[in-house]
Amino acid sequence: MTHIGNDTAGKTCEVDGIRMHYRTDGERAKPCLVLSNSLGTDLSMWQVQAAALAGDFFVVRYDTRGHGQSATGAAPFGIERLGQDVVALLDHLDIARAAFCGISMGGLTGQWMGIHQSQRLTQLVLANTAARIGTAEAWLARAEQVRRDGMGGVADGAGARWFTPQFLQRAPDTVAHMVATLRGQDAGGYAACCEALAQADLRACVGTITVPTLVIAGEHDPVTTLDDGRWLQQQVAGSRLASVPASHISNVEAEQAFTAQLRAFLLP
Repeated sequence: MTHIGNDTAGKTCEVDGIRMHYRTDGERAKPCLVLSNSLGTDLSMWQVQAAALAGDFFVVRYDTRGHGQSATGAAPFGIERLGQDVVALLDHLDIARAAFCGISMGGLTGQWMGIHQSQRLTQLVLANTAARIGTAEAWLARAEQVRRDGMGGVADGAGARWFTPQFLQRAPDTVAHMVATLRGQDAGGYAACCEALAQADLRACVGTITVPTLVIAGEHDPVTTLDDGRWLQQQVAGSRLASVPASHISNVEAEQAFTAQLRAFLLP
């Protein structure tokens, strides 16, 4: 099990008037792969995949606005703002096209990119996500909770939402790091992203994605289920579905299986 540590070698750029934090691994001349984090995490969640793929790709990972070291900016904003942030980051790096892999909220960002910015993508990986995640009421209630009470209550139950009981026992240090990252998030930024998820519903247009797409689902994911992944795969013509033995944060829980699926799709 590779330890997920804090990032200290990141860079920043200005996007839509905010500071965005990102990190690059690998040679600039290689094809680009962008990695997009889930709600309540930061770019360190991709450490295993970045290390494994940096020999073949110029790997760009970033903190979604309101997360990690990226500022929030004006709120409210929607999923289109999170997608436009990716476009602006690619523009900043002078990258015309990239492969994109996003998990959960990052997967919704990827869907928006596939629908509205397909010319910027070579391949698309949608992990542990859905065209509609949860309900507006639940997301708005969570946003209200963290704005009122801070991140503690959300962080207290995160391990059980993110990982299987077996992984909680097997990798307590990794779980503790990720829960601590969630606990340390800015409540306003987290709430703003909850509000973006409350309005994000791409079910009517996800079928227009034409980019080569892989959908990865966690076999034990109660948040975005295997059925959600299967539905996505059925909507996107020519896409593939892969499952890994994990709950919601599958790239961490099933790091070897996830990375193998990613590599096989990106480097056929």
